[in-house]
Amino acid sequence: MQMLKNRHFKHLEKLKPKGIQSTIMAAFSVISISIMLVLGVVLYMRFSNMSREEMVQSTRKLMEQTGENLEDYLVSMRQISDAAYYNVIKENDLSSQDQDIQTKMNLLYEVNRDNLQSIAIYNDYGSLLAAEPVAAEKEDPDVTNQDWYKQAVEEVENMHFSTPHIQNLFDDGTHRYYWVLSLSRMVELTENGVSQMGVLLVDMDYSAISRMMKQINTSNNGQYYYLCDSSGEIIYHPRQIQISDGITSEDSGAVAKYKDGVYDRVFEGEQRKVIVNTISYTGWKLVGVIPYDTFSAGTINIRYFIILIILLMAMMLVIINRVVALRISSPILKLNDSVKEYEAGEKPEIYIGGSSEIRHLGLSIQSSYEQIDTLMKEVVLEQNERRKSEFEALQSQINPHFLYNALESITWMVEGERNDEAVFMISQLAKLFRISLSRGRTVISIKDELQHAQSYMNIQMIRYKNTFSVVFDVDPAVSSYCIVKLVLQPLLENAINYGVEGMDDSGEIRVTGREENGTVILSVSDNGFGMSEEQVRLVLTDSTRIRKHGSGVGLVNVDNRIKILFGKEYGLKVESEPDEGTTVSLRIPAIPYTEENRKTIEEGKISGKEDPQDGGTQETQT
Repeated sequence: MQMLKNRHFKHLEKLKPKGIQSTIMAAFSVISISIMLVLGVVLYMRFSNMSREEMVQSTRKLMEQTGENLEDYLVSMRQISDAAYYNVIKENDLSSQDQDIQTKMNLLYEVNRDNLQSIAIYNDYGSLLAAEPVAAEKEDPDVTNQDWYKQAVEEVENMHFSTPHIQNLFDDGTHRYYWVLSLSRMVELTENGVSQMGVLLVDMDYSAISRMMKQINTSNNGQYYYLCDSSGEIIYHPRQIQISDGITSEDSGAVAKYKDGVYDRVFEGEQRKVIVNTISYTGWKLVGVIPYDTFSAGTINIRYFIILIILLMAMMLVIINRVVALRISSPILKLNDSVKEYEAGEKPEIYIGGSSEIRHLGLSIQSSYEQIDTLMKEVVLEQNERRKSEFEALQSQINPHFLYNALESITWMVEGERNDEAVFMISQLAKLFRISLSRGRTVISIKDELQHAQSYMNIQMIRYKNTFSVVFDVDPAVSSYCIVKLVLQPLLENAINYGVEGMDDSGEIRVTGREENGTVILSVSDNGFGMSEEQVRLVLTDSTRIRKHGSGVGLVNVDNRIKILFGKEYGLKVESEPDEGTTVSLRIPAIPYTEENRKTIEEGKISGKEDPQDGGTQETQT
C-alpha cells in the first residue's frame, strides 16, 4: 500500500492545476477508503480468530493450573493412603496392637482432617476392623456390594477413586450426610501372625474439589468447566442439580473418550469448543466448554474498534497522506529491510533513524533480538542441566538392600568359620563397589560393567547356595564400548527374583552380548516361570507397580537412564513366554570407550539425541 501511495504522490506532483489535483485527490481518497474497508474486514477476521485462539489458550492455561491443583490434592490423598497402609497396617498386628493402630490412625486423621471425612479398614468379608474418627457403623451397610469395595477387590494392584456419593457407613449422632470421594485399595492385614486380605478406605471431603471447580466457574458469558470420570460419570458440574433432575444434559459420555486437546462439538444444536485435560492417577477428565456465542460476544468491541479506526484513517488520509508517505515510509522501509536481513540469517545492525517513534521502534527491535539470543542460550544451558538432574535422580534410586544382605551373609560365614568363602565374598563385594563408584563417572566401559555383573552374580551364587547356574557368553569385541554403569545388575536381579528363584537346581541365567549394525545388544535370559503378554506390556510402561522385592531400581529406571544419555531409539526390550523364561535385551549405540567420548555422553551432547520425556530431538554435536 505504501508503494501505491508513493506512485500517486509522484503523479500528483506532475499535475499542477488545482481542479485536476482535487479530482485525483478525491479519486485517490475513494480508492484508499475502499482498500481500508477491505483491510478492515480482513483485520476483523484476523483479530476475531486471534481473540478466539487467545480465549482458548487462556482457558487451557486455567485448566492446566486447575488440573495441577487437582492432581496435587489427589497425590496428597494417595500419600495419606500409603501412610495408613505402610506406617499403620503393615507394622501392626490387628489382634494385639489394635490400640496402636487406632492411635496412629487418629494422628493421621487429625493431621489431614481438613481434607478427610474418615479412614476405615475392612476385612475380606466386609467387616469393619478399625475406623477414624471413631463412630458407630450403621446397621448392615452392605459394604461388599458398594462400588469402592468391588473395585478394590477386582483390581488388587491399583488404587481406585470413586465418583461423589453420600457416605452411608457411619452414624456420628449428628444425622448429617456428607458428600465424599472414596479412595480404596486392597491391603494385606496381619491378625495373630496370619496374613489376610482386606480393604483400606479413605473418604475424601468432596467440598475441596467442589471449591476448586467453583473458583474457575465464575464466567457469566456461557463458558463453564466440569469434571467427569473416564466413563463419563459427572464428578462436578456447575449445573449438576439440573442434570440429576433431568432438566438439562451434558455430553460427558462422548467427551470422556477424547484425548487431551481442543475439539469442535455440536450438542443439542449448539456449536461449541470443548477443551479436554486428563487428571493423572484417576483418568478423570477436566472439560472446558466455550459456546461459539461467547466468541461472537467477545468480538463486538473489536468490530467497533476497527470501524472507528477506518473512519479516522479515511478522514486523516485525505489531508496528510503526502506528509506521511514522505516522512515515514523511508525510515520504515529501511528498518523493515534490516529486519528482513536479520530474519534471513544475517546479523546486521538494526536500522535506527527517522522520527523518534521509528528510532524507538528500531531500538526496541534490536533490544528484543539481543534478549532472544540471550534467552536461547539460557534455554540450551537449562535443558542440559535438566537432563543431568533427571539422570542423577534416576541413578540415585538404587536401594542398599543388596548390600545389607551381602554383609549379613559375610557375617554368617565368619561366625560359621567359613573363612575362605567370606574372603571370596568380600573381594567380590569390593570389586562390585569399586566399579559402582567409578570415581563419580556415569559412563564406563562394557568390560567394567561385565566385571561388576560377574562380581554381583558370584555373591548371589553364594547367597543362594548355587541353586542356579550363570553363563556369560559375550563377544570380546563389545567390551571396549561405552555403557551406562549399573544397568546389568537390575536385569540380573530381576532374573533371579522373578525367574529362577524357587527352581530346584534347574535354573539357568545366560548373559550374551554382540554388535549388530553399529548397535550393541546385551541380553539377560532365564529359563524361569516367564510372564504373560499383559505383564510384559506393563514392565516398561507402568512405573507405579508395587514390586514384591528387589533393588527398587526396576526395568523402567534402567530404560529411562539409557534413553536420557543415548536417545529414545535405545533402551530395553522384554520378551517372555509363561513357563518358558524371560529375555531382557539392552540396546545401546556402539561408541568406543575413550575419555573424550565419555565426557561427551555425560554432558548430553550426542548428535540427534531424543529426550525420552519431551519426545523432541535436540540436534547437538559431539
